[in-house]
Amino acid sequence: MANIKSAKKRILVNEKRAARNKAIRSKVKTSIKKVDAAIAAKDQAAANDALKAAIGEISKATTKGVYHKNTSSRKISRLTKAVNKMA
Repeated sequence: MANIKSAKKRILVNEKRAARNKAIRSKVKTSIKKVDAAIAAKDQAAANDALKAAIGEISKATTKGVYHKNTSSRKISRLTKAVNKMA
């Protein structure tokens, strides 16, 4: 355990940020799963709606610094490609 006051603060801040990042990543994964489920069910309308929601979640995670710009672009691209492949 840290003895220095600033080190103690860093531990607390890191825990708080890790929890926040984990929650955001979880939201993104859930939204991606919803898109995949709609694709598996061959439901074009639901897939498009889920895709819009997923893109929003991924973009939000990127602006908050949870994902790198290229990572989010890759995720969005793969999801969009999968939904477009249905049509």
